[in-house]
Amino acid sequence: MKRLLLIIALVFSSCSQIQYGDKNDAGYSYHFNSVTGDNSNLGTKEKPFKSLDFLNNINLSNGDKILLANGSTFLNTIDLINEDGIEISNYKIDGNTKLPTINSKGKIASIFIENSSNIKIRNLEITADGGGANEFLHKKLKTDLRVGILYLVTNNKVHDSLTVSSVIIRDIFYEDPGYERNESEVRTPNGTKSYGWGIRVLNLSESGNLENISINNSQFKNISHTAIRFIGKREKQFKNLQVFDNTVLRTGGPGMVFNSTRNLFAKGNDINYSGSFDDSRKWGRGSGLWTWGTSYAVIYGNKFQNANGPADSAGCHIDFNCNDVIVERNLSRNNAGGFIEILGNNYNCSYRYNVSINDGHRVKGENGAFQEGKTFWLSGYIGRGQERNGPFNSYIYGNKVYVSKDIIPKIAVDKASSGVFVANNVFYFENDPVMVLGDQYKPDPGGGSEIENVFFENNIFKKNHWPKEVLIQPKNNILIPEYMVYKKRGNISLHSHLQANDLVGSNYIFDNLYWLIPDSKKGRINIDYIKGDSKGLWQGF
Repeated sequence: MKRLLLIIALVFSSCSQIQYGDKNDAGYSYHFNSVTGDNSNLGTKEKPFKSLDFLNNINLSNGDKILLANGSTFLNTIDLINEDGIEISNYKIDGNTKLPTINSKGKIASIFIENSSNIKIRNLEITADGGGANEFLHKKLKTDLRVGILYLVTNNKVHDSLTVSSVIIRDIFYEDPGYERNESEVRTPNGTKSYGWGIRVLNLSESGNLENISINNSQFKNISHTAIRFIGKREKQFKNLQVFDNTVLRTGGPGMVFNSTRNLFAKGNDINYSGSFDDSRKWGRGSGLWTWGTSYAVIYGNKFQNANGPADSAGCHIDFNCNDVIVERNLSRNNAGGFIEILGNNYNCSYRYNVSINDGHRVKGENGAFQEGKTFWLSGYIGRGQERNGPFNSYIYGNKVYVSKDIIPKIAVDKASSGVFVANNVFYFENDPVMVLGDQYKPDPGGGSEIENVFFENNIFKKNHWPKEVLIQPKNNILIPEYMVYKKRGNISLHSHLQANDLVGSNYIFDNLYWLIPDSKKGRINIDYIKGDSKGLWQGF
């Protein structure tokens, strides 16, 4: 009997020590295949698990990998809570090149992460088209939502490293197809109901944080609100973000929002049709990219095109409470809300060396629009009911701005602005521009008080037609003689090039302008500190 009991004990002991997965260099790799897998397997590449539910039976450790077979579709979520050093990726099988899909319809997220460090997610496809309310809602979330990848900071620790690479996130909606939003939702700052989001990172803690974040080479398509959104605290900013080479198409809200970030580099992203309303579940309003409460950001070499909505919806705008944000060498085209937009409590921000084509075409009162589109806007807005303040020390130089004959360019400069530098730009307006009042929910009071420390010189205009009512006025303009506009290069008229619809989206407009006005240092003036500013731009002039 003693021998029998010993044998039984040894059997149970061996069962409790079953090792799942394959050993890798740092931990174990757990394989999942929704087609050929079985949850009675050991999770090796040869004998994979079938469903993500089995993760509940595994105690993950640093260095472990969750690997999903190409061609598989999984109908559950991956939860990483208080984890460190976990990778979620794919593996190839039988020559299948289709990325594995996680379909989390009806779930809060395809990948849910909380208070975790050193997390890598790559080579996956994520979708979640509807499903309505979640069965369980995190106790610290105030609104139900649906997210491709959701990261929460809920404790008071600083967590390190989140990397998302080569991921496709598409068709993310909270409601099922056919749902129609109340028309009033689009008039609220971010909507009032539940939405779908691509990647959402929230700091819900008192003093915790997430640092060192990379999102690159990923695609975001057809999402009811924002593709990438960070929401933090001004006094505890997310630190060190690299957002490179992503594609964002037809989001119902903005393409990207960086709320309370520090040391941001957004480069090479292609954002098109933000604020889309091609699905009644979408919000229908949003800029390509915007920052709030952000410090030290470079937004470089991106494309912002076709942003839509009755308000906001610029290519890239700098919302209030930021400092040291540089918008540099981007293409901004056909965005309803506008091009240059710097709100209040912003310090030492810049638009430089960008190309803007037909931005700010929205007209207040048409098609439900309650805010004017603007080619150029300095706003003192810092929140509803707050006295307008700033922006301060705004540097705008080296930009090329073209507005066609079908659009009236609109200019707004708040009298609360202080420190404005505008030089070495091309403002090629086919129509005379007009002055409008800034109208972030309520028009600014206007007035003719003088703005301090303005330098507005050495800009190229088609003709001398900057609105006289605007509180900053250009001096020493360079005007393009009319005969040169019609001057022919070979058999082709420059004027015909500028009017041609097929060229409105190209740099060729400005190539032709530079034929007339060579792109050289000759005739330019040096960029210098605004009077009263001892700091300038953190990346230099």
